Amino acid sequence: MYTEDELLPLSGLQHMAFCERRWALVQIENIWADNRFTAEGRELHEKAHSGEIESRPGMLIRRTLPVHSLRLGISGQADVVEFEPVRDGSGGIQLEGRRGLWRPYPIEYKRSRDKAGSIAYRVQLCAQALCFEEMLGVPISEGAVYDGSARRRQIVSFDPELRANVEALARRMHELFRQKKTPAPELKKACRSCSLYEPCRPEALSRKQPVTEYLRRGLANLEKAG
Repeated sequence: MYTEDELLPLSGLQHMAFCERRWALVQIENIWADNRFTAEGRELHEKAHSGEIESRPGMLIRRTLPVHSLRLGISGQADVVEFEPVRDGSGGIQLEGRRGLWRPYPIEYKRSRDKAGSIAYRVQLCAQALCFEEMLGVPISEGAVYDGSARRRQIVSFDPELRANVEALARRMHELFRQKKTPAPELKKACRSCSLYEPCRPEALSRKQPVTEYLRRGLANLEKAG
């Protein structure tokens, strides 16, 4: 169990699932850079994070709901949570001014250029569900990732494999934070779409291409140009 002072941002799990080095550059070295993709994502999240409470027949919608888990050592916000009535009378919570029991259904908002079903978004969503389970004492079996452009959802099942992945990433995140260690880069196809591509310099520092080899090629190119 972690203390409140030891909690790390839940949003960091999405970075961890994509790239450990990206998480460390943001969280440890305080480096951040926007690109078109991150700007689009921020605009969509601003729409979701209105803090409004909306009531519909058979459903209560809450936006920007704070969540935390002392077991995982994370805290953050859920974009949108739909509280649905529990039909079988079990596994729910009471809501002020509402009859019966209600179960939270977390929804994560993402821009359309992102792959809604990618592991990073499923990890983020599942982490929110694990926080709710700890805070409210109710089981949550699924949630959804919302595609802001297509305006449709993709259902995400919080199966044992995904839950274990979230827990492993949370442990690794705290391990890196305690060590204040930024992992070495590993050049991947996805690097080109990362907003931290320039400060990360994966081509120059990747283990697959040592610095000495990078410098050698650079000198060779200079000699050819000369």
